[in-house]
Amino acid sequence: MKPPAIYRTRELRQIELDFAHLPLMERAGLAGAEIARQMIGDAGARVLVLAGPRNNGGDAFVVARWLREWFFDVTLAYRGDAAQLSTDAAAAYAAWIAAGGSAVGEIPPGWRGALIVDGLFGIGLARALDGDYARWVEWANAAGAPILALDVPSGLDADTGRVAGPCIRAATTASFIALKPGLVTADGPDHCGEVAVLDLGLDLGAQAGGGELVRWPDLACSLPDVLSRRRRNVHKGSFGTLGIIGGGDGMVGAALLAGRAALFTGAGKTLVGLTAAEAPRVDPTAPELMLRTAEAVLDAAVDALVCGPGLGTGDTAREWVRRALAVRAPLLLDADALNVLAADPALVALTRSRDHATLLSPHPGEAARLLGISGTAVQGDRLAAATTLAATLNAAVALKGVGTVIAAPDGGWQINASGNAGLASGGTGDTLSGFVGALLAQGIAGVDALRLAVCLHGAAADALVAAGEGPLGLTAGELPAAARALLNAAATRTRAAAV
Repeated sequence: MKPPAIYRTRELRQIELDFAHLPLMERAGLAGAEIARQMIGDAGARVLVLAGPRNNGGDAFVVARWLREWFFDVTLAYRGDAAQLSTDAAAAYAAWIAAGGSAVGEIPPGWRGALIVDGLFGIGLARALDGDYARWVEWANAAGAPILALDVPSGLDADTGRVAGPCIRAATTASFIALKPGLVTADGPDHCGEVAVLDLGLDLGAQAGGGELVRWPDLACSLPDVLSRRRRNVHKGSFGTLGIIGGGDGMVGAALLAGRAALFTGAGKTLVGLTAAEAPRVDPTAPELMLRTAEAVLDAAVDALVCGPGLGTGDTAREWVRRALAVRAPLLLDADALNVLAADPALVALTRSRDHATLLSPHPGEAARLLGISGTAVQGDRLAAATTLAATLNAAVALKGVGTVIAAPDGGWQINASGNAGLASGGTGDTLSGFVGALLAQGIAGVDALRLAVCLHGAAADALVAAGEGPLGLTAGELPAAARALLNAAATRTRAAAV
């Protein structure tokens, strides 16, 4: 199955122009009305449709007309000027009136019903709602009826997922044509509810730009052969040697978490180079890990390297990062290695010039330091932050957070759909580093390894929550076993399907 496409506002505007010969508003309104009917069921139920002054309001007029035709009790609240509507929206409003509908300029006092349809503002809104529209949104959120948002919840920035003021909290969002970045990252998932993508019958195969949504069921059906079809005539060297540099004083656990995660995701050998002055010689929880000094690991022949978990940020750490950048193997920089990199232009230059794949997995604070901007600015446009980092550092980037953004140096991008609030705990990023490193060591290419590891990481957390093991109290150490189970289940299905 092809992953769902994601388009930004400027790309959607071009699509609308390319298909302007089609009745897109009529198609959107009918599709939205069908979702509304599924949500409320029986004809006769009361529905309140909130219509705005632009084309989203036009979609709402069509929704209202269809629901009325299907014998629902529809109230349309619209306080705009019909004379100022676009041609399509004006036609939709006229069709609503011609069908016997009417509009009220205020929400009826004491209204109660089965559904509220939010057709106030769609894509393109880049400001906080205020005045009467802000009041309507706040009323709708408190009304006690489920809300269907048309295209995007009003008050949500479709490109960034940023909420700057009052915003609809929808039970369902009917996203027309394709997904928008704001529906799947930042504040979007907390406001969109279930998202139904309604393509309106358009074939977008030739459309330029856009990204994709990364989902575990899709990836599980197309695992690389090294994960799904392991040959029998193999040895540990067949699955790569991973080196990990980190684990400074007081932070040894970070490097060990990464190492344990690598073991559970298939690395043949895992060498953990600890930088702490008093480092353990064995991990009693995972004696399979080969604990070494950082020097020994950097001198070893590794197929991939992870640098950063618990590394620290002093002069010694800077030297470890410099030496890691010189290793001729795929390299993931994470955690403290990113902070060291952000503070040293010479290391930035080395990163840009590497011949082997370079990957970065920053959280928003680390991304802000790398970009020289605030964390608020990063979160204000996560997609722009990730793609800028990837381009300027010639690296594949996973900007962690709700809807982790995965960006490639060539400008391509994807947004991950898996994961939950259980991942907001210490050490989960170190576990992700181990997953990425193990996949790189097994020969999976940079961006592919990053995408698979990020989605697997979130899917493992989702599996634990489904089993009652979170999100409250979910720990980083629980993720590797859950990830292993998901990988093996997917591999078993792949082999069975091939028989």
